[in-house]
Amino acid sequence: MRPTSDRLRETLFNVVAPRVIGARVLDLCSGSGAIGIEALSRDAAKVTFVDRSRKMCGLIEANLDLVRAPEEQTTVVHADAADFLRHSMRDSTVQPWDLIFFDPPYDSDYSRVLELIGSNVSLLLSDGALVVAEHHHKTELPNQTGQISRKRILKQGDSALSFYEKI
Repeated sequence: MRPTSDRLRETLFNVVAPRVIGARVLDLCSGSGAIGIEALSRDAAKVTFVDRSRKMCGLIEANLDLVRAPEEQTTVVHADAADFLRHSMRDSTVQPWDLIFFDPPYDSDYSRVLELIGSNVSLLLSDGALVVAEHHHKTELPNQTGQISRKRILKQGDSALSFYEKI
């Protein structure tokens, strides 16, 4: 596991701060839940945490209890990121997200999840939504996939953040 550094998280929220207030946030490959919890502290309306590790989901729930996050504002889901997105596309009660943060282990195949999002923007992304993928600075991510296009890349140390928006 390689958690997002405090410095990179600060950089991320300096960029996305105006978009977080009142936002529906999806924290894919949540790990400890630090990104989603930070979004809650910055007045996100709802955060969905998704991680494929049952242990990490337990840690997220413990961390949410620790910060006294309102239960109605959070959902923790034990699932693979791509499987979760496919299920969300079939669930008519799921509302599109305003901000998706995707931070899988650096040796992961990013394309599956980015392609799912890019091919299903009307189901997964609200108008003006932003998708942020954290990756190793040497990992090449596509500039465009489906209906999302990378608008910005920020590099910090060995990490990078790629910012995607609907075309």
